[in-house]
Amino acid sequence: MKRYILTGTPGAGKTSILRVLETHGYGVVDEAATAVIALEQARGEAEPWSRPSFIDDIVALQRQRQTRTFTTATHIQVYDRSPICTHALSTYLEHPIPTSLSAEIDRITRERIYQRQVFFVRNLGFCEPTAARRIGFEDSLEFERVHEESYRAFGYELVDIPAGSLTDRVAMVRESISRLTA
Repeated sequence: MKRYILTGTPGAGKTSILRVLETHGYGVVDEAATAVIALEQARGEAEPWSRPSFIDDIVALQRQRQTRTFTTATHIQVYDRSPICTHALSTYLEHPIPTSLSAEIDRITRERIYQRQVFFVRNLGFCEPTAARRIGFEDSLEFERVHEESYRAFGYELVDIPAGSLTDRVAMVRESISRLTA
């Protein structure tokens, strides 16, 4: 199984790229943080990211999604974020790195869960806030920087996916995956 990560600043278009990759037969895994936020907001918690256990909740969902059995025959999976992103989020929010996250990063490193090449989706020049993404463009650029630092610190190689049309960005990811799996 080859597992690739899409990462980058909020609002950069990762989910759009993921949806198109899915139509091309790739196994895809949605972002956990957004799902955790949506669930907690539906339960009445306006800002779930303000509590330190938020990071533990993301880690648990990421691991659950990563270890589940896929019903498709594809040997390539693409993940919208990873535990390294959760590390960047914890750093950005100035939360201490919880034991659950450290243990998960140790596990994914030891077991070589993800490919070392990570698709770093660059910002589009704007960031539209949503219920789950309450961040302005300037803050999103700082968050992008923290993500880049986190991935490099953990030894990942960033494959730059610059701003451009969705079609061009998907083509870049697909061509890179083909080259990397050849």
